[in-house]
Amino acid sequence: QVQLAESGGGLVQAGGSLRLSCAASGPTFSTYTVGWFRQAPGKERDFVAAIGWSASITYYADSVKGRFTISRDNAKNTVYLQMNSLKAEDTAVYYCAAHLGTMSSYGLRIQSNYDSWGQGTQVTVSS
Repeated sequence: QVQLAESGGGLVQAGGSLRLSCAASGPTFSTYTVGWFRQAPGKERDFVAAIGWSASITYYADSVKGRFTISRDNAKNTVYLQMNSLKAEDTAVYYCAAHLGTMSSYGLRIQSNYDSWGQGTQVTVSS
């Protein structure tokens, strides 16, 4: 299993931007599907975005489509989540997760399908 570490969270005003990073250990990171999930206070953890081994395969939750962009740099073993036009409702702890191999467009939205998780990074958007 890969080890994952998120970074880039912080406090930002509504309308601002942040870029989260998910750094992974392991030589085969390019073969992993990577997802971002978030958990707001008092709520369940929800799917945000995912990217396949091919950077051209990306999926987004409807709530972030058009505002967030997921990308990966396999040479750096890192997946990014660029978050623009942030809203107060984007406030949450953001987690990255990885699954060895591919998944269906439905399966990658399911938390239990992921094998490795990071510790999370807090994103707070002030209104």
